[in-house]
Amino acid sequence: MDMTNLTGSIVALVTPFAADGSVDFEGLERLVDFHLENGTDGILVLGTTGESSTMTDEEDLAVARCVVERVAGRVPVIGGAGSNATFESERKAAGLVKVGVDGLLLITPYYNKSNEEGIYRHFTAVLDEVDVPCILYNIPGRTGCSISEKNLARLARHPNAWGIKEASGSIEYATMAARYLSDDFRMFSGNDDIVVPLMSLGAKGVISVWADVAPATVHKMCADFLAGDLASARAAQLENLELIHALFCEVNPIPVKCALAEMGLIEENYRLPLWKISDAGRARLLAAMRGVGLVG
Repeated sequence: MDMTNLTGSIVALVTPFAADGSVDFEGLERLVDFHLENGTDGILVLGTTGESSTMTDEEDLAVARCVVERVAGRVPVIGGAGSNATFESERKAAGLVKVGVDGLLLITPYYNKSNEEGIYRHFTAVLDEVDVPCILYNIPGRTGCSISEKNLARLARHPNAWGIKEASGSIEYATMAARYLSDDFRMFSGNDDIVVPLMSLGAKGVISVWADVAPATVHKMCADFLAGDLASARAAQLENLELIHALFCEVNPIPVKCALAEMGLIEENYRLPLWKISDAGRARLLAAMRGVGLVG
């Protein structure tokens, strides 16, 4: 599916697991249906929220294939092809494209981090090898490094660099990044609590954890902003801050998988080193969910 005009709410989809630790493909299909029924504009699989760092190559491809087949071309599907090893990212990207994803998410190289030229070459190596739109992923809080302004200016000109998921949480960085946006290179917020502020700088929507549990709300907020109804978009952002903050009261995706389990959509299972939410975190999350009517 052509995703070059994609805007709005892209859900960073969780990967549901069964009690024995295997991928719960029935639960995965149920989540896809939930998003298709509630207006989600695009689906990202195998990101941080999808616990891809704990999954095998075979599981990655099986999850991507399941989602692509269930979506059946109704919305774009983006696959996370990130790695701290460039050749691994190239290999993952090639496999996901073969499975049928419409685009890729490419993260900065974590742990080894590299220097500026190495980060540039890391991205360009993958961008040169594929022929689908790619989103660069800037999340220094997870990776320990950032895409510099110099590198962003260079990478934004690559024909396969379609956009950036900006998740630094810094309005200053987002303002700088906005200087390089165009019809061919767009920005999506990677932070659910500042979607509207980033859209005011030119972002076209959000790649969202919040959308896992409230897809219709996040879709409408983005659509309202893009349609010029700033008041409604701002109200949705502010009215949901308690829920958004609760979804990150412990490391993602622990709270959001707890929330989805409380909604009856998946079982609350993780892969170590992730573990179930604390009692205090659960109480805070449930109170926030009740506040916006997600649970009774």
